[in-house]
Amino acid sequence: MRAALEGVRAFSDAMDRMHTGLRGDMDMNATDLSALRMLSIREQRGELVKPHDLARHLGISSASTTKLIDRLAKEGFVVREPHPNDRRALVISLTDESRADFRRHFAARMARMRGALEPFTDAELRTIIRFLDEMGDALVGE
Repeated sequence: MRAALEGVRAFSDAMDRMHTGLRGDMDMNATDLSALRMLSIREQRGELVKPHDLARHLGISSASTTKLIDRLAKEGFVVREPHPNDRRALVISLTDESRADFRRHFAARMARMRGALEPFTDAELRTIIRFLDEMGDALVGE
C-alpha cells in the first residue's frame, strides 16, 4: 500500500509539472487553466456547466467567477449561452478556437500518455480506471 501511495504522490507531482508547463505554453494563470480543463472534461462527459458549477469546482466566490468568465470570454476562450432546459440559467462553453488551442498544446502530452498505456491489457486498464476513480473520490471526500 505504501508503494502505491508513493506512486500516487509521484503521479500528482508529474501532473503539477505538466500543468505548470501548460500554463507557460498557453500564457495563462492557474485558475484560468483550471477552468478551461474543467470545462473540457465536463464537455467530454456531455455535462453542461453553469457559473456556480465553475465556482464550486475552483473554490472561488461568485464575484470572482463572474470576473473569471468575463476575462475568459473577452479573450475568446469561452461563451455564455442560455441553458437549454432553464431559460433563467446560463451555461459556460468553450469556443471552437479554445478547444483547438487546448488540444494543440495538450496533443504531445496526450500522445505520450497513450503510449504509456499501450503495454497494458484491457483488464489492467479497467483496474487502473477503478483505482483512479477511487483515488479521485478519496481526494475530494466524496
